[in-house]
Amino acid sequence: MKILYFSWVRDRVGLGNEDVVLPENVTTIEQLVNLLKSQGDGYTHAFSDLSIIRAAVNHEHVKLDHTICENDEVAFFPPVTGG
Repeated sequence: MKILYFSWVRDRVGLGNEDVVLPENVTTIEQLVNLLKSQGDGYTHAFSDLSIIRAAVNHEHVKLDHTICENDEVAFFPPVTGG
């Protein structure tokens, strides 16, 4: 799975993107976040408050309970405002 990080999420994780092999028990965005949080302090910090994280799967905004699969592209980013 390709994972992309944007803005301060990228800064905290320390990567712009990475490839991850999904364990069989990781089937939702929320489970993926929990897996990532176990990868180190930067991930834990980036995903410490899920109310300020947005996710997209294959360029479509999704909620944390969205089902994912190995060949998806997942992006994490902060809320975006316009004006």
